[in-house]
Amino acid sequence: MSKLFTRPAILTALGCVLTLSLQAEQTGPGRRFFAADDSTRRLAIVAPDGTYEWELKIGGIHDAHVLPNGNVLMQQGFQKIVEIAPDKKVVWEYDAGKMNGNEGKRIEVHAFQRVENGLTMIAESGAGRIIEVDKDGKIQKEVKLKRDHPNAHSDTRLVRKIANGHYLVAHEADGAVREYDATGKVVWDFEVPLFGKEKKGGHGPEGFGNSVFSAVRLENGNTLIGGGNGHCVLEVTPAKEIVWKIEQNDLPGITLAWVTCVERLANGNTMIGNCHAGPNNPQIIEVTKDKKVVWSFKDFKNFGNSMPVQHLLGAK
Repeated sequence: MSKLFTRPAILTALGCVLTLSLQAEQTGPGRRFFAADDSTRRLAIVAPDGTYEWELKIGGIHDAHVLPNGNVLMQQGFQKIVEIAPDKKVVWEYDAGKMNGNEGKRIEVHAFQRVENGLTMIAESGAGRIIEVDKDGKIQKEVKLKRDHPNAHSDTRLVRKIANGHYLVAHEADGAVREYDATGKVVWDFEVPLFGKEKKGGHGPEGFGNSVFSAVRLENGNTLIGGGNGHCVLEVTPAKEIVWKIEQNDLPGITLAWVTCVERLANGNTMIGNCHAGPNNPQIIEVTKDKKVVWSFKDFKNFGNSMPVQHLLGAK
């Protein structure tokens, strides 16, 4: 295990130097990644050696993206979405609490994405819909969501528009992943199982449930699922068969808690976001198909116990 300590981090985009006291631990070769933690109010791009390339103060957050132009698409709280340039100027914003008929309603946004034609997809919990808006905030497309347990806080977690033009939605309150076509028809769904266990309250390793956080459609047609407080990662076929699974204690020396973002990397490995797991466990983990940990990141000084956003950048 290598330990990274204080060193200058050059923010080339801003033309200035920032010195941080890093007390991060990594196993395996370093990775460049993007992460956000609302307990320490920090969003940052971190270099493979652990230095910070760019950072920003944040509030509540469940989603964020580094765009191809280098800007960051993120949220400021659970209603406003902003696009921020490297010089930290806001170049675009959308307030879901005040626009397109949402005035006076309880609305929360936990997922968004820049899609084709410069439109921005936004999942509005409370309103129970996915919208795509143009640069002026005008709705160009709207899809209604199926909700068995409507809840403005947990109708959705991550939502992604996928290659076929459909929307893949992690419904936290319903414990289900649903795929919607462009008309709003559910064309595929998967109920996240409890595997014979009883639900337990709590956000950490002691809790348990099927509050699913994320879903990614893989190139092979399967769906990779971040199981939230089910402490698991599942790969599910179109026929709803679980063909690969990582459970809470499958990784030696690591306990999974609230599994958030998951990614299947170009090298075939899987990135796992491990939120609310406590300072004895890494917040980001990369594993092989046979569940060998090849990289992990843990930092409970600059980041903390509430890091729901993690994305590897330029992973090979």
